[in-house]
Parts: sequence; structure tokens; C-alpha cells
Amino acid sequence: MLVELRHISGERLIHRVDLEDPPQPGRWLVVEEQSFLVIQRRHRYSLRNGRYVMASVALMVKPQTRPADATPWRHGWVIGDPNCRFNARNPLLRCAVWPEGPCESCSHYELR
Repeated sequence: MLVELRHISGERLIHRVDLEDPPQPGRWLVVEEQSFLVIQRRHRYSLRNGRYVMASVALMVKPQTRPADATPWRHGWVIGDPNCRFNARNPLLRCAVWPEGPCESCSHYELR
């Protein structure tokens, strides 16, 4: 399936790639040694034989390398320790107390 990678700000086309299973939002994608964080996924349909079929997918991405302390958690990835009370549990922000991390040396670390 044809997948377009578009920058989240301004929607300019970055790359076109053929993927069997396009990633969901909150996941990282590596294309030609360049890393992207998928922010949003848009489907494009076309009418064929009286039915709408998915023609392509546009991924709204942010060029970003995956942090070293990113861990898979439930639906996607989180930065830091998802068991901490203050963790934001998303791939963009670590926590409200100490966003730059790391979690191991944080004095506010508490288990949920």
C-alpha cells in the first residue's frame, strides 16, 4: 500500500514508501536511516466497482529519533518509566515533574 509521510506542521510531503502494514499513531518508523514519530494517520479512499476501497494512507509524522529510554507500553511507546505516578505515558513528553529525565535519578519517583 502506498504510504505518504507528511510533516505534521504544514503537511509537506517528506517521502513516499510502500508498506504492508502502516504504523499507528504513537509509534516510531524508520525509513532510509531516518526516524519518524507517527502523530496522526489519514486514510484516502477511491471508488472502484461501486465500492470505496482504501487507496493510500497519509502519515503525519515528526522527524525524531527514538529516545534511549523509550519503552513499549500498551498501545504504543512511552518515554521513561510508565509505572511512575508522574509519567505522562506518551511518546512526546516524559513527565510533568522532570521532563528532561532520566527517571532513575528523579527525587519525585513514586509507583502508582
